[in-house]
Amino acid sequence: MSSVITIYTDGACSGNPGKGGWGAVILKEEEEIHLSGFEPLTTNNQMELTATIEALKSITKTSNIHLYTDSQYVKNGINQWIFNWKKNGWITANKKAVANKELWIELDRCVDSHKVEWFWVKGHSGNHYNEIADKLAVDAIKNS
Repeated sequence: MSSVITIYTDGACSGNPGKGGWGAVILKEEEEIHLSGFEPLTTNNQMELTATIEALKSITKTSNIHLYTDSQYVKNGINQWIFNWKKNGWITANKKAVANKELWIELDRCVDSHKVEWFWVKGHSGNHYNEIADKLAVDAIKNS
């Protein structure tokens, strides 16, 4: 694990729930890779998680990754909340089932394969790669 792979992810939803799209930009050495996908009925949080999962799954070799998301839900969930969720049998502090449990389990598995540093970036604030990830997500909805 030498060079750092940088990933920007974003999810979008037309209605919540509604049609959803996700996008990811992966910066790897001299390469810029764009990924995106669509779901006919989903939520914004599910698309944010899916973007992150799909981007990490596309990195097949154990790597150092800097992952940028505009979702506090994803960043805080994977860095803080997930530890207690797992310890408490996927029950929240409010004694409710964790929403999107299957996606959180999958994200946790993906993160285990890499050394990931998480960064929050404000959405729609002019960050070049976040804007591209957002456009990929929105276009996935439009082109469905």
